[in-house]
Amino acid sequence: MTDAGASISSPDRLANAREQFLSTEEVDAESVRKTILASWWRSRTHRVAADHVKTPYVEDPNLETPLLQSAGAVLDALEDKLSDLAVSVVLTDDQALVLDRRTEDRALERYLDGVQLARGFSYAEEFVGTNGIGTALEGRQATAVFGHEHYAENLDTLACAGVPIRHPISGQVLGLLDLTCWKKDAGPLLLALAKATAHDIETELTTQVGLRELSLFSAYLRACRRGQGIVLAVNNDLVMLNDHARQLLVPEDQAALLARAVEALSSQSDRSLSMDLPSGARARLSYTPVSSDVGPAGGVVRARLLQEPEVVSARTDTRQPVLPGIVGTGALWVRACHSVGRFARDRKWTVVEGGPGSGKLAVARAAHSGSTASAPCEVVELDGIKPGEWEVPVRRALRKGPGTVVFRHLDKLSQQEQRALAAVLDDARLDARVWGVATVSEGEQDGLDTDLMRHFPTSVTVPPLRHHIEDVRVLVPFLLAQLGKGPLLHCSPAALQLLLRNEWPGNVAQLRQVLRKVVHTRRAGVIEPEDLPPECRTVVKRVLNPLESLERDAIVRSLLDADGNKSRAAHSLGMSRATIYRKIRDYGIDIPS
Repeated sequence: MTDAGASISSPDRLANAREQFLSTEEVDAESVRKTILASWWRSRTHRVAADHVKTPYVEDPNLETPLLQSAGAVLDALEDKLSDLAVSVVLTDDQALVLDRRTEDRALERYLDGVQLARGFSYAEEFVGTNGIGTALEGRQATAVFGHEHYAENLDTLACAGVPIRHPISGQVLGLLDLTCWKKDAGPLLLALAKATAHDIETELTTQVGLRELSLFSAYLRACRRGQGIVLAVNNDLVMLNDHARQLLVPEDQAALLARAVEALSSQSDRSLSMDLPSGARARLSYTPVSSDVGPAGGVVRARLLQEPEVVSARTDTRQPVLPGIVGTGALWVRACHSVGRFARDRKWTVVEGGPGSGKLAVARAAHSGSTASAPCEVVELDGIKPGEWEVPVRRALRKGPGTVVFRHLDKLSQQEQRALAAVLDDARLDARVWGVATVSEGEQDGLDTDLMRHFPTSVTVPPLRHHIEDVRVLVPFLLAQLGKGPLLHCSPAALQLLLRNEWPGNVAQLRQVLRKVVHTRRAGVIEPEDLPPECRTVVKRVLNPLESLERDAIVRSLLDADGNKSRAAHSLGMSRATIYRKIRDYGIDIPS
């Protein structure tokens, strides 16, 4: 049984793979499930100890929560069913803090006490490493971890299956249901039983919290209808923000407002106050508590800005870049850059995998500059060339001696051409100081020729921009500087907020193209939302074809001209209201009305 339908390696093979990863950070990908390998990397990043479990302890965790109230009867029934089995039932909060543990088997109970899987201890991945609780919460999906897949070696006798428990209305993860047993006893029903139990708890939650959430949602809608200002609603399990809050406030400001709203929850009385926001803005807040037939339901905050945020300047990040000429501090991005840089210094030939425009070539060039800047960096383009046309430039680049050879778009070569390239590399008398790096499209590495891959023993995945979206803040001034407008153009908070909300299916290359369009029309001053092209008003997860792009742009412009009125926009475009509503949904268009 697995969490993704993948097969599990034999215990010996898995143990060897884990030992190799811990000692060299290299591992045969076929020996370890992708979910587990990704978790091992995160555990490594968190510097989790691999030889013991040491996790923080909370002496008096909050046990008066809707989750525990709803789960009690479900856990009692499950405990009765499992009374003759060596299986532990564990309930945690959304931070992996253990709130409840039921274990009838004394041997298992003593072992779990010894590895601190008990009430008050946190089994978050950052403390314990790969495990069924922390890894499931990290991935926000049902996950099973078996034996040597655990990062800490004294968990390798266990098997565990964790399933996040979600709020029935908001979908927010409230906690997790975990079943843990001895690895030798693990069967195909462990994860299925955990899923069924989590579903039962969610059903109970629906009954318990439904009235409270309905009252809060009704109050939120009334507040939204009363005006065009910033409105947010909050309780211990749910947060709602209207469009104005998302468009006018950067994430740091949103977080500050929410923190102040949560503070007000305990008072259950109307409050008004002013506060300074992290962006430099100042806001006036009005808090109104909301009640329901079953008790307090939360509160609604209305806010207006007394002072606008400071303009985001085009200065670059002053922190030391992870590679020369590279910006960004997102965890996945930094890890990818570190890995490529290390392989470049060690001259280990590497495959750099990622989506189009994600920065694969930029990272390869930066890693070259960081290791052998004085040597040449030869880029051999393999996309769109005739069979055999690559051989001369490849041989010439390999003969140059110390330096870097980039095999760009390696996956575009046919299998026959890949085998021919493998033969060329076999015959070449490579200088030990030559570093070879190949770029391939996301998901294409597994299809590359096996003989060819012997020359590229390491690989790194460059994350899509949406997985380090916070880096848009430093990428915008960085790219504006590259476009020659660094000292002249600045991005307003409202425009930056639109850029941060985009999915960027074309990654950094798409962001660069957007800014290129902007500098054609605004050469100096402050970039405002109206200066951004129509695609920045949409949230889509794929790159549109030219016809779709034209249609999307026309709809966005019509909506802007009509001040968000969809009927007027539809009339101007000669389409029905039903059609424009469908197109707005399909293209993810977001225009405040």
